[in-house]
Amino acid sequence: MFFRTPSECAQRRVCEDWKAALPREKARTFDALVRQWECNFAMMSIALDEAVSLRSRGELICARQQVSIAAELLEPLAEALTSLCKTLSLCGRRLAVLPAVEPLNTTFFRGNTGRSAASWNQILHRVLFANRSRFLHKLRILSDTIELLGREFSEAAGDISKGLAIQPHLCWERLDCLHYDFNTCLRETEVVLKCFLRIVPAEQLPALNCELDTPVEPSRRPSLKPRLSRAPA
Repeated sequence: MFFRTPSECAQRRVCEDWKAALPREKARTFDALVRQWECNFAMMSIALDEAVSLRSRGELICARQQVSIAAELLEPLAEALTSLCKTLSLCGRRLAVLPAVEPLNTTFFRGNTGRSAASWNQILHRVLFANRSRFLHKLRILSDTIELLGREFSEAAGDISKGLAIQPHLCWERLDCLHYDFNTCLRETEVVLKCFLRIVPAEQLPALNCELDTPVEPSRRPSLKPRLSRAPA
């Protein structure tokens, strides 16, 4: 007979929450937020890829301009994600039950900022046994990490675009690393959001949407086709 450890049980619950379908209204909230994030991240990634391509062709001035655009696109996304983490933390304190979470995984990060945050999250995850403490701590770590990564990306991009980098190739490598780690944080945020939506009472969803400023489209009602008149024109 085999027994699962608490960590294995928590991991299984997180996987089940992620795979399970949300009720329609909650799914609309999740899809609206994630669609907005994905769109912003895709535009930033395209700008960064274009900057790398321009640099490889020797078009350094245009490359610097594209890097600046990438940083400008990342800033509002970082603010949106950190705002969400803080909102979920505040809302979570009012709920009796919070979802299980897994700590950040160090192998999913490349840079020191992400790995350090993940290591610290793993240590406290082993010390904190209640789901509530683990959930709130992960949100705080995730929010701080996203803010730091966004700031570091902006600084590195600024050094490149202004021609201040002493070793430009290191700054370009750093941007690639920060982009990768920011992507990891984005995916972690999506998982946490869906797990949170699963436990939020349906009657509290409208208030949560207001706090999150969710761009949810109004429900579509089936349109009635006008009956064609048989009267002569």
